[in-house]
Amino acid sequence: MRVALISDIHANFVALRTVLADIEKQRVDQIVCLGDVAAGGPQPCEVIQRVHDLRCPVVRGNTDAWFLVPQTYDPDSEKERRLMALREWAIQQFAPADIEFMRAFQPRVELRLENGKTLLGFHGSPQADTHVIWATTPDDELARLLGDYSATVMAGGHTHVQLLRRLRDMLVVNPGSVGLPVEAGATREQNRRVPWSEYAIVESRGENLAVEFRRVPLDVGAIVRAARASGMPNAEVWAGEWLEQ
Repeated sequence: MRVALISDIHANFVALRTVLADIEKQRVDQIVCLGDVAAGGPQPCEVIQRVHDLRCPVVRGNTDAWFLVPQTYDPDSEKERRLMALREWAIQQFAPADIEFMRAFQPRVELRLENGKTLLGFHGSPQADTHVIWATTPDDELARLLGDYSATVMAGGHTHVQLLRRLRDMLVVNPGSVGLPVEAGATREQNRRVPWSEYAIVESRGENLAVEFRRVPLDVGAIVRAARASGMPNAEVWAGEWLEQ
């Protein structure tokens, strides 16, 4: 069984389309989306519709929850003002069916692999969509974040950075970001974009288990053009994060 893990699309339909074209060549049996689908980018409706059409399990990320409950923010924070402006703009684009689709996202999804192996998908951690797991997170802290949850493969997103590590008999995997990948060593707040999308494939064959990380080149020009044509707030700021590579 081959499972493609995608995460953190963030309303970047150009990137999602590129990744799905690559996934189609990989002969996967299942796609799992680990959340943060339609907030923070220029094409929220296109992304929601395409993910809906995939008919795949979808985890609710922290920014997916933004669309479902009222939000408060610090008016003195330029970053938070921009994010909330994008949220309000996206909400105006959505049809009622789009919101209902997002309400169906789950805090966790579980898949059965082969020979009794399992995969548990979440966003930040199984316990909270804002938890952060890094390669440098100490084992005792990682164990605390995973809590009482366990699976052969523990798959999460949120950091926008690919990750593979082991805790006891579990593999912890982050496929990276489809729509807002960041430079290695940078934080999401630094917004140093890279010209590719990232995802991962988990393969379970008999007793064997493998994880493949994939990087797919992006057409940055197409992303910038989509932003400028979208009517999104602060389009030039968002486009500039891609152009200043």
